[in-house]
Amino acid sequence: MDSDLGKLCKQLRDYTPFDERERRDREEILRLMEKFPENVFLRENEDCHFTASCWITNRTHDKILMAYHNIYQTWAWAGGHADGDANLRWVAKKEACEETGLTRLDMVTPEIFSVEIIPVEDHYKNGKFVKAHRHLDCCFLFEADEEMAVHSKPDENSGVRWFNLEEAVSMRKEPMMREIYRKLNKKLLSFPAR
Repeated sequence: MDSDLGKLCKQLRDYTPFDERERRDREEILRLMEKFPENVFLRENEDCHFTASCWITNRTHDKILMAYHNIYQTWAWAGGHADGDANLRWVAKKEACEETGLTRLDMVTPEIFSVEIIPVEDHYKNGKFVKAHRHLDCCFLFEADEEMAVHSKPDENSGVRWFNLEEAVSMRKEPMMREIYRKLNKKLLSFPAR
């Protein structure tokens, strides 16, 4: 077994779910990893594939950095597809830096911060139809300096900005994602600010 894949399996097995939904999602993710060992990290798996997200907070833990997602037309966390890489912590950090322009992100914890299975509706990306599927998402918690320059990535988002915790939840259109963001904020409060 690839070392990054083995580490991810162990992290997921050791992960303590926040609630019943996370418990079910974690169990389903582990089952899907066994079912699709060859391509669960690739978009070619049109049923489900891994993504990695970041909940980026400032040093005082009272703001969240978000990007305005072009496809979904809503403010969202940073992150992206694993594209074959089982080191989801690295994927999350790389995607966050690309999408926000941040040049430095510090991990608050090396552990997985949150686990979700997120349904994705049919949509078009770069003129190509993408059928409905599921994102098997592992979210990681990072801190960034609020004074650091940020910028959008025009092919993916059209804005990057800080929101207070309540705004970060209310900026998201979908009720399910608002619940996930609410949960992330509750979990964030258990980590002391600097």
